[in-house]
Amino acid sequence: MRRFQVPESLDGERLDKALANLVPGLSRARAKDLTAEGAVRVDGRRAGKSAVVAAGQEITIDEAVHLDTDVTPDPDADLAATLVVRLERPDLVVVEKPAGMPTAPVEPSDRGTLANALMARYPEMADVGFRKREPGLLHRLDTETSGLVLAARTVEAFEALRRAFTEDLLDKRYLLLCSGEELPDSGSVAHPIANHPKDRRRVLACIHPRDVARNAPRPAETSWRVLERRGSWALVEAKASKALRHQVRVHFASMNAPLANDELYGGTMLPQLTRHALHASHLALRTVGAVKGFEVATPLPADLQAAWDALA
Repeated sequence: MRRFQVPESLDGERLDKALANLVPGLSRARAKDLTAEGAVRVDGRRAGKSAVVAAGQEITIDEAVHLDTDVTPDPDADLAATLVVRLERPDLVVVEKPAGMPTAPVEPSDRGTLANALMARYPEMADVGFRKREPGLLHRLDTETSGLVLAARTVEAFEALRRAFTEDLLDKRYLLLCSGEELPDSGSVAHPIANHPKDRRRVLACIHPRDVARNAPRPAETSWRVLERRGSWALVEAKASKALRHQVRVHFASMNAPLANDELYGGTMLPQLTRHALHASHLALRTVGAVKGFEVATPLPADLQAAWDALA
C-alpha cells in the first residue's frame, strides 16, 4: 500500500482533490478514477471521490495501482535497436512491441519499457499523452502481448487520435491461438467488463445480471472469425476497436475458448510457448481532421507461428 497522511492544509477537502495534492504527478481526473475503482481507502475504509477528509486521516492506495511518473529516455531501449517501426510520420508512429516488454513504467527507476524507448527516439512525446508515464501512447498492450502500438508525436495528433478512439474510427485486430472445440467459425461477444472484485490481476466478464448489478462494468464487444483449425485448436482473428484491459483474453475465456498459455484465465498450456498467445496484428485509421488515415499489419511473430506449426 502507498500511504499518505492528510495535513492540516487539506482538512475538509474532497478526497479526489486531496489525493491530487498528496501524490506527485497525480491528476484530479486520475484520482477520481482510482476512487471509482475501489483502490483508495480512508482510515481503512473505501471512500468515494466526493468524500471529505480530515487532518490526520490516513489515505491508502493499492500497491497494484500505477501512479503517474516521469519517463526517463532509455538509450538501451532505443527503438532503432529493439523495436520494429512499422510506420513513422511527423505526427505519429506505429511500432511493434515485443512480448515481455512492459508498455509503461510503474516506478521512476523503471527502464526497458516501450515508453522509455519512445522517449529515447522521440523526445517530443514528453509533452504529449494522457499522462507523463505514457508519452504519446494512445493505448497499451499487456506485457506478454506482442504487436502494434500507436503513439502521437504532437499534441494536435494526439487529440485527433483520441477522438478517433472515442468515435470508433480505429480498426484494431488481433491474432490469437485458443481452444477451439466450442468456438463457432465467427461471431461476437459483448459481455461488459469490470475489475475483478477479488483479484486485481484479472478482470471479470459480467455474464450474469447479478454481476452487472454488483460491479458496474463497462461496455465491451469483441468479434472474431476463425482462420484455421488444427485438432482442438483454432487460429483466430479478433476485432476489438475499443479494447479494455484484458478484453480479448477474458471474452474468449467466457466462451470456453481461453487463449493458449493464458494461465490467468484458464488457458491450456502449449509447451512451445512461454507467454499467452495474443498478438496485436492490425491497426487502421480513417482520416480524422488533419491526421491522414493509415493501415498497418504484421503477421504472427516467430514464437506464435512455431507453436501453431507444431500443432499441424
